[in-house]
Amino acid sequence: MKEESDVSPEAITSNKIEAAEPTQKTTSFSEEDGCEGEVEKELMDALHLSESTSEGTLPSNTVPNNCNTEYFKLIRFGVDSLYLSYPGELLPVVDDKLKELKQIAQSPEPFEQVKAQYPINGHIFEVKDKGARLFPYILEDNAFRIQLSRSQSVPLAYVKISSEYLTHMGSVAAEKALKAILDQFGVVHESANVSRIDLFVDFVSSENMESWDRHAWVTRASAINTYSIERAFSGWVIGAGGVISCRLYDKTLEIEKQSKKFYLHELWKKAGWNGKDKVWRLEFQLNREVLTQKGLGKLTEVLENLNGLWSYATTEWLRLTLPNEDDQTRSRWPIHPLWGYLSSIDWETNGGPLSSRFSVARVPSNDWLCKIGLSTLISFMACKGIKDFDSGIQAFKDALYIYHERKSFNLGMIFDDYIQEKLAIKTRQFNTFLNRSIEAEEQASINKYAAEYRKQSDGE
Repeated sequence: MKEESDVSPEAITSNKIEAAEPTQKTTSFSEEDGCEGEVEKELMDALHLSESTSEGTLPSNTVPNNCNTEYFKLIRFGVDSLYLSYPGELLPVVDDKLKELKQIAQSPEPFEQVKAQYPINGHIFEVKDKGARLFPYILEDNAFRIQLSRSQSVPLAYVKISSEYLTHMGSVAAEKALKAILDQFGVVHESANVSRIDLFVDFVSSENMESWDRHAWVTRASAINTYSIERAFSGWVIGAGGVISCRLYDKTLEIEKQSKKFYLHELWKKAGWNGKDKVWRLEFQLNREVLTQKGLGKLTEVLENLNGLWSYATTEWLRLTLPNEDDQTRSRWPIHPLWGYLSSIDWETNGGPLSSRFSVARVPSNDWLCKIGLSTLISFMACKGIKDFDSGIQAFKDALYIYHERKSFNLGMIFDDYIQEKLAIKTRQFNTFLNRSIEAEEQASINKYAAEYRKQSDGE
């Protein structure tokens, strides 16, 4: 059977880690300092700059995180995605259990597939019917996507921690919860290695993000593109597919049209968002290759050096500038005032509040379910010429029963069993309920060992 191939090559790459670069510090400001002074004057003067000096303007790294003006307002910043790998060995008993559950997931019978679940530490993971290259087992819920290997030549686990879970727990606490799970899967030999980390900054600005062309980006990347959602300009992408890449995009539009991560609205409002302005996101994706080039391999090292990584990304690898046609040396072009603010984020300060609500279940929102449900009901009522809501619900219920009772009969099932099977399929996908009895499985295992023991005692 063909395996899924979504594991990152960085998860199995061994690189020599050099001495880490010192963490870059930013100048601290008191509340009384506000946003006045030389830094603010330098950035705002650049708004009206049409020609650069022969020296150009170096990126400022002294803007405080509490510096909010009509031009720029910092909302949140932090880690959006985190991919980790752990050297170690899978326990034989876990290997046997996962092998059994994977075979169950591959069953042609839906009523068997629904039992492919692995409960642990409050999670009910869906066990996938396919693995990935070198990682035969994949378990997933709303917090983690865990790929496990039985080979000692590759890491025990390669894991993606979800963006929503990081927003709820933070990087350190999320990794601690993950490690507690992995310790029950196998013997972990080392602390977490980072295969990829995505850093983000959410902000509001009066700047028109479409006001410059691609030549304003001075970068080591080869690809610079704009992209859109439903034909509306939504941002820039630089270096897509490389070991480091960047996106600057309209996060409010992306949430509305694609990701539906409306829980971010609550966090933005806590940080001062008025609920109307566009919130833009600057996001850098840093893969293991660039991290190890900077001497950073372990999660602790990476988290201790976020200022240095952000400085490298926003001052060496990429800069947004004010192009000067009279100066062909692009490295001398002054930075755009917006970039002055963005490159100056102090990653040693608090990036904003964490979300108070999170569920490990991958369930659609009530809003979405009610929207789809009403749309279906209204369509049914329109087809049948029914105008009364209660009458429509009853007629729709009767039609549902007639249709699916006929389907269950054709499958040789009674209606209640048919509904329970459909429900079990969804609960496995949504990680909401366990579709089998752990107690019964444990008792069956005890009975099996007891029978084998008696057989050996009797000399058979």
